Amino acid sequence: MKACVTGATGFLGAHVARLLDERGDEVRVVYRDPDKLALLPGVTFKRSKADVLDFDDMCRAVRGSDVLFHTAGYVASSPAERVWAMNARSPRIAVEAAASEGVGRVVATSTISAVGTASGGGPADEGTEYPEEWLGLLYPDSKHQGELEALEAGRRLGVDVVVVNPAYVLGVPVDPSQPGETSTRIVGNYLRGRLPAVIDAPMNFVDVADVAAGHLLAADRGQPGERYILGGVNRTWPEMIDRLAAVSGVRHPVMVLPGEIAVLARVRETLSLPGPLSAQGYELMAQDWRFTSAKAERELGYSARSLDETLEATAGWYRDLIDGGTFDGSDSSPLAAVSSALGTAQRLRLLTGLRLAQPLARRRLVAGV
Repeated sequence: MKACVTGATGFLGAHVARLLDERGDEVRVVYRDPDKLALLPGVTFKRSKADVLDFDDMCRAVRGSDVLFHTAGYVASSPAERVWAMNARSPRIAVEAAASEGVGRVVATSTISAVGTASGGGPADEGTEYPEEWLGLLYPDSKHQGELEALEAGRRLGVDVVVVNPAYVLGVPVDPSQPGETSTRIVGNYLRGRLPAVIDAPMNFVDVADVAAGHLLAADRGQPGERYILGGVNRTWPEMIDRLAAVSGVRHPVMVLPGEIAVLARVRETLSLPGPLSAQGYELMAQDWRFTSAKAERELGYSARSLDETLEATAGWYRDLIDGGTFDGSDSSPLAAVSSALGTAQRLRLLTGLRLAQPLARRRLVAGV
């Protein structure tokens, strides 16, 4: 099979390209920065320089392919124009280019947050309805719009479009010499003592290698017009930090904040006051992101490894980077200063009261110790 991959120099896209190459497919990588092609060590591929927002560029890139994996996206909450263009517009352009060049199938990478949040006590699935007024959060709203436009273009132009919705992705990059991506950075920050707090809310965590395998399964077995959640394990952020501490042997105190902190962050931004994270960052972490991958397991044969296995690999990779001096000389930050103060308080046993108060507060107050 001849496969074209956008976003192949990114964390997930690189794994998709590697798996395609390993099974003997002919891989064409769409790129803009030639220097980033070095992020695909050991992968055999052809190259097509293109802007995924340019229809003519994309037509040239996908020409002669059997399937297009559109993994390109922008994980951020600003600048709004860039986020919306990459996540909402580029999937439609990708499908239209595929139709123009006779590419019969497109696997479009979305995200679990584009499905909507869990409700009613159980995890969300592919049938969960997105809020009528949307979430009001740029990243999930833009990815949801991208799904709608890709699927509509597929129906209109006769292209089989399959949407995949990865959960929060951890794991090791194809090029392990590189520092962490957006999603894995929480592991690195914890190991380096630079993670002061998490929010007490659930998330679905998954290994990047499993998500990449799910992409290939979606291309081979996915039903056109359908979406498939590619997730792993539902855990709260504090529970994930506790597991990370256990598998890595590194223990740093991390404060556990209530979900209501997101409201305060919104007020702070309204008053133009500075803060360590954007209000949208707090709000994204504070949502109920519990999901089930039962549909992908049933229809695709998808499976995911344990969270401990993923955390052990991710932590081991970061420890190698830390020991190798990758982060030496990194600038300090307000977050690092708070984390250092918490570490000092832990050594002086000043956090004992917080741990003892957890039953009375009926929620976690500190994790990682």
